Amino acid sequence: MSQLPYQYVVLRCVPRVDREEFVNVGVVLYSQAAQFLSCAWALDEARLSALAPELDLAELRSALDATEAACRGLTAAGEVPLGPRFGWLAAPRSTVLQPGPVHGGVTDDPDAELARLLDMLVR
Repeated sequence: MSQLPYQYVVLRCVPRVDREEFVNVGVVLYSQAAQFLSCAWALDEARLSALAPELDLAELRSALDATEAACRGLTAAGEVPLGPRFGWLAAPRSTVLQPGPVHGGVTDDPDAELARLLDMLVR
């Protein structure tokens, strides 16, 4: 099977931007060659509560759900091509849910690679 290039960002929960502390909570993976854009996430609630007892976990889940919806193309702007959608999801922002830097790789199975990255970087 051929190797497909991809890019990904790790999604970080940053409860207090001023402290610059974060916990990895998800991954967004984009492969133009495979026409693939998806995210996966997992919350370690005990770890997040230890870092920031005041963190609103429901708000964080809502932000992660919105990220999933954007990956699926469910945006207020209507249908937006995958590349620009990934660019929007990977753009820096100063909120509780932030993307890390963009990284790249190659895979023959983007869905399996997303699961591998989630296990390696989040769980």
